[in-house]
Amino acid sequence: MDGLGGGGSGSMNDSPVTQKLHQFWRIYQYYLDKTTPHAVPRWAGTLVLALIYAIRVYFVQGFYIITYALGIYVLNLLIGFLSPLVDPELESSDGALLPTKGSDEFKPFIRRLPEFKFWHSITKAFCIAFVMTFFSVFDVPVFWPILLVYWIVLFTLTMKRQIAHMIKYRYIPFSLGKQKYGGKKPAGGAGGSRAD
Repeated sequence: MDGLGGGGSGSMNDSPVTQKLHQFWRIYQYYLDKTTPHAVPRWAGTLVLALIYAIRVYFVQGFYIITYALGIYVLNLLIGFLSPLVDPELESSDGALLPTKGSDEFKPFIRRLPEFKFWHSITKAFCIAFVMTFFSVFDVPVFWPILLVYWIVLFTLTMKRQIAHMIKYRYIPFSLGKQKYGGKKPAGGAGGSRAD
């Protein structure tokens, strides 16, 4: 009965394999944290990885099921990236969750899936899919044009629904082109009204 208590699990954590895995995870997390402020190089690396994967699939002429599953997964991540944390359609509340009029209180857009997690998940997915292309058990013979057409139709319908949702609740998931304010206050006084 001594092995079932808290002392038994501590001896498992002290094993050399567990220590090496923990050390590897800390190093991985350290370098992952260092990439956080560098969005452009991160995405450039992911695009290079995606290009390498595409070249691999093209030259092998197979693994279309893996590519299709990867495409569905990336589409799912994209929807999470473009969606607000609190969906106004699903949450019943006293008032609107996102501002719909100029007089409403400003609420910043908070994503359901933050950019860093979006990037990290896509990068991991491409790495896993790339490794899977080295195992013939995953190369299921299919007629790939059907999968491509089905994915394009699914992407179109999903994006159409997402864009309609964005228009209906008047939110933009990107900060490109929005006005950014610096730390300086206007010289005309603090009591000015906001122009809509």
